[in-house]
Amino acid sequence: TKQAIKKLRRDRTVQTRNSRVRRDVRDAVKTVRRHPTPKTLSLAFKLLDKAAKRNIVHKNKASRLKSRLTKLLAKK
Repeated sequence: TKQAIKKLRRDRTVQTRNSRVRRDVRDAVKTVRRHPTPKTLSLAFKLLDKAAKRNIVHKNKASRLKSRLTKLLAKK
């Protein structure tokens, strides 16, 4: 049907956007793990919060990652 075609088109767009956000979060977390600095940490926090807000990443997972990354910076 016409609606099904529109939904598929919309789903593809959303999937692309979500995968881009997920990739950005993953890259930011990796960067913090490699070079824990306040600047990289704040960027990772920002991306994690946005992803959690949009339900791309579960809020508890975002919180857990933020906690672990903060520990890395405190250790340094």
